[in-house]
Amino acid sequence: MSGLTGLIAGLALAVQQVPPPPPYPDPATWWSPDVPRPPPELEPLYNRRPGRDEQPIPIDNGVHPLLYRLWGLQPLQSQVLKRGELILEVWARPARGVRQAVVRVTLRRDGRAFVQARAGLGCCTPEIGRRVDIDAELAAPQIAPLRSLPADPAWSQPRAVIVDYGGGAVSALCVDGVSWDVTLLVPGQARHLRRACDDAEVGSIAPILAAALGAAVGRDPRFDAVLPRGADFSRQQRAYDDLLASGGGLKAGESNRPQPPAVPLPPEDGQPD
Repeated sequence: MSGLTGLIAGLALAVQQVPPPPPYPDPATWWSPDVPRPPPELEPLYNRRPGRDEQPIPIDNGVHPLLYRLWGLQPLQSQVLKRGELILEVWARPARGVRQAVVRVTLRRDGRAFVQARAGLGCCTPEIGRRVDIDAELAAPQIAPLRSLPADPAWSQPRAVIVDYGGGAVSALCVDGVSWDVTLLVPGQARHLRRACDDAEVGSIAPILAAALGAAVGRDPRFDAVLPRGADFSRQQRAYDDLLASGGGLKAGESNRPQPPAVPLPPEDGQPD
């Protein structure tokens, strides 16, 4: 009994020596932290809210708002653009493996532009595995090509296409290579194009892909490893040019559907941000 008594006494002494837990903070204070404003590299359009006369821009590119959150990006559906601004977004999905990449370029009306790029494993877990983040401001030489993007004739192509080499249309089968989804968001309107890994298909949007990826490659070798050819789409551009020269072209595919409708723009609201 003396041994058991000593053990109980020792446990009681140990409990007495454990310091009490720190007092909990005021619950209202815990829910009201001081949240600093993120730098523009992380959120180029921080705290933008639709005006009274603004309507949400319909976006139909197959990317759910919650998926953007998993990639550490503000949903494209919540972005508010002013006149003179644009967002170009490119998703790269290699046919082999589960590696994916997304590049978003934002051009603001104050003349500054930013790139947000992500690469990771989009499979097998709720989160994005081995995610690589790039958030940077673009230099002036990289900004100039962005201004002409809305006028690129590719945006008038069907959303989904098949290649007609002159003797009939053929649907691409992606056994290898990369499939691309590109979305252009301008005030009041969004345009989305999907291209499979056929060289001629991809070549039809080569300048758009080169502008987006050119803003991201060279900043992190882990990101570059997902896209070994980087921003070079010269081979695909030649394939598309040869297709047109031989009398072929692109036709609307079976999965093609109309682009989302445009919405009216509100009155101009004054000075740039």
